[in-house]
Amino acid sequence: MHVVIINGSPRVQKLSNTDKIIASFGKGLQDAGGSYELYSLSNHKEWEAAREAFSKADNIIIAMPLYVESAPSMFLEFLDSLPTTRQRPAQLSFILQSGFAEGNQLRCGEHFLMSLPSQLGCSYGGCLLKGDNFSLRLLEGKQLEKLLKPYEAMGRSFGNNGNFLTEEARIFVGLERFPFLLRVMIGLIFKLYGDKRWTKIAKTWGCNRPLDDRPY
Repeated sequence: MHVVIINGSPRVQKLSNTDKIIASFGKGLQDAGGSYELYSLSNHKEWEAAREAFSKADNIIIAMPLYVESAPSMFLEFLDSLPTTRQRPAQLSFILQSGFAEGNQLRCGEHFLMSLPSQLGCSYGGCLLKGDNFSLRLLEGKQLEKLLKPYEAMGRSFGNNGNFLTEEARIFVGLERFPFLLRVMIGLIFKLYGDKRWTKIAKTWGCNRPLDDRPY
């Protein structure tokens, strides 16, 4: 099985959590006897080649981050440039990842992605969901490998099954929603400590206004 994988993240590969996920997934896919070619939308020079690969491929995976229940605008712009009909059938699947830990945070994005294959002349191959990925770009070595290992396993699964329409892929998302008491505890911790920590991080990124500022 050969798969065209398109990284829909607007971040350059060096800073892209999605790119790390694809690399791990691709290793598992290759372990299962498959192969893949990768195109990154953050590099506009690859768009033409990505469109051509999309139109000719039999099996396509688009991987992307979800930002506060919003798909990256760069990905949406790329979608607008794709043809809505095909000369040959293809299966379109998705990998959707985010920093939010609860699975229900990704469901809005999942439903949007489910509507796309039929609009692009493709069949739907499922959507692999997983949250709690914020720390991927901050970790290295064995810590990073540990977090990415499940994606490697799902790469092997995709190579063996040909899609994400499996029970293994369905439960990959993990916990759908935190228990009530845990949600209350997280809220208190964030209120007491989170604001100060995020303000400190924001300043290192050059943000000098309050995080709750509403200039407009």
